[in-house]
Amino acid sequence: MTTDEHDLLPATRRALLHRIAVAQAEGRAPSLVAAVVRDGRTVWHGARTSRDGDVPDENVQYRIGSITKTFTAVLVLRLRDEGLLDLQDPLEKHLPGTGAGRATIADLLAHTGGLAAESPAPWWERTPGTLRPELADVLGKEPLRHPVGRRHHYSNPGYSLLGAVVERLRGAPWEDVLRREVLEPLGLTRTTTQPEAPHAKGWAVHPWADALLPEPSEDLGLMAAAGQLWSTTGDLARFAVFLAAGDDRVLCAESVREMRAPAAPAEAADVGDGVTYGLGVQIQHRDGRLFVGHSGSLPGFLANLTIGIDDDVAAVVLANCTSGPLTAAVGADLVRIVIEAEPRIPEPWRPLPEVDPALLELAGPWYWGTSAFALRLLPDAGVALEPLRGQGRRSRFLAAGDGTWTGIEGYYAGETLQAVRRADGTVSHLDLGSFVFTRRPYDEGAPVPGGVDPRGWQGAGSA
Repeated sequence: MTTDEHDLLPATRRALLHRIAVAQAEGRAPSLVAAVVRDGRTVWHGARTSRDGDVPDENVQYRIGSITKTFTAVLVLRLRDEGLLDLQDPLEKHLPGTGAGRATIADLLAHTGGLAAESPAPWWERTPGTLRPELADVLGKEPLRHPVGRRHHYSNPGYSLLGAVVERLRGAPWEDVLRREVLEPLGLTRTTTQPEAPHAKGWAVHPWADALLPEPSEDLGLMAAAGQLWSTTGDLARFAVFLAAGDDRVLCAESVREMRAPAAPAEAADVGDGVTYGLGVQIQHRDGRLFVGHSGSLPGFLANLTIGIDDDVAAVVLANCTSGPLTAAVGADLVRIVIEAEPRIPEPWRPLPEVDPALLELAGPWYWGTSAFALRLLPDAGVALEPLRGQGRRSRFLAAGDGTWTGIEGYYAGETLQAVRRADGTVSHLDLGSFVFTRRPYDEGAPVPGGVDPRGWQGAGSA
């Protein structure tokens, strides 16, 4: 009997089931469902329920709350990629008269626009959106709580404004644009703005008794772009694959990477050290690993999507209770269980299909001053620059098509690497954002900034 290398081992599956069983029991959730994705496919689904005999499967809808924000951010990045807006545009350019117009589109995506965390009373999550028919009702008389661009302050009204920008530039309701541009291309047929059977009911669990109270399910109106969606573990698993790799029908891999890059530090008092925020996604380091995704909650529901990018493992956790299981911790644990129990099998090494002699000439050791680095060739004409000893700045670079490369990570992200050649065509040095890398430490034959002492390297007696 052979086993597909993508399948999880029985011991791993039991560990995953045990983790969600503990979360459901200790968190006192009427039901809890979860899924794990590895290498672009769903490899496990689990469910626990204490209410009835109908165990929810991957097609049962739960409300996902603020994971909706990630979907809205995708719509905004699509507008940017089409040239309809710039992330540095002030809101006023596209949505005048809000009172928050100095905040940029990027500020709103990263929650650095200075806006209030919530809309004015009554509590928007538990009351109908008809109570807030205009953006002025969402923002209130004083929309700002902090100077624009100065600090991360999570804002639900900020994403309401982004939804309005989408509607203004597309000339269609936010939910219609979302369905047409994201849900349908990705095959997310069970992600909707209103619940569609089968779906879970939302419950509040009494803090001191095993008793339940139904929670209302309201249409959020203008706040929809901040938290309206219902979805399933099946659909969110597919969405996780998209957030890890991109999909040219929706958003290219480069733009998805941009969403996952830190754009603002989160408030440590709220979410703990190690957490930052990108463009519509939360970013956290746990146990030396990088996780991205988003959590969500609305009365009656908790949700989390966690992706371990480097290991290509993701987890979805949904529960139908107002409070209880710590879904973000559960999601991170599910990812960790798979990573540790079944380390990723690397792809077989294969030689390059063809070698460019001019590119091969650049491979090998280079020196920035006296610091030794190595330049390695990557597939698709990319290169990696790494320190040869200890810690140091390292990055991968993608070919820009003009003989240069652009950094995609770390200190050199966005910086240009180029080989500078002499008149006879030989390589003089590498230039990386004004840093000069030479074949020998302080090579006197290269234009080292500040020059090289003509006496050259000296012993202690001549110093």
